[in-house]
Amino acid sequence: MNPITRFARKYRGRLMHIWVEEFFGWLFRGLPGMVGMTMRWLLYRYLFVRLETFALIYPGAYLIHTYGIRVGRSFSINSGAMIDGRGGVTIGDYVMVGPNVVIASSDHDYRQTDLPMATRDHKLAPVAIGNDVWIGANAVITGGTNIGDGAVISAGAIVTRNVYAYQIVGGVPARVIG
Repeated sequence: MNPITRFARKYRGRLMHIWVEEFFGWLFRGLPGMVGMTMRWLLYRYLFVRLETFALIYPGAYLIHTYGIRVGRSFSINSGAMIDGRGGVTIGDYVMVGPNVVIASSDHDYRQTDLPMATRDHKLAPVAIGNDVWIGANAVITGGTNIGDGAVISAGAIVTRNVYAYQIVGGVPARVIG
């Protein structure tokens, strides 16, 4: 099946949402200063399922499939970070996301071995991040993980399993370090 037709069928009810987030995300993504942050906040306040208060969305943050993203109060996301809300991402209050962090709530289904990798379906797996969490630079949070309140994800960590409240994790794959 043609990739464009396949995409249109898969996201039939969300095509306009995806188009708006792509177009206006591209338009506002690089705007500097408070004007840029305000424009991005207004855009994502409209596109997210929930965005409770003003969020610091730094230039270069890349947010896709925002129809699956819920965010609490006092959220900040730094430059180069990417959140894919396709499978659902819930972020609590007072969460800081460092530069170049990746939060992916979907992945290609590697078990469909009869199909080329580029044509396989996505496995959707929600990500839940509690309150007062700090995610360091270049960390990766994979689908299906829960991060408890007060947790710290160190820079460069790859989180593939749940992180419990007030744990400090680091490494590849991430494990408790404090």
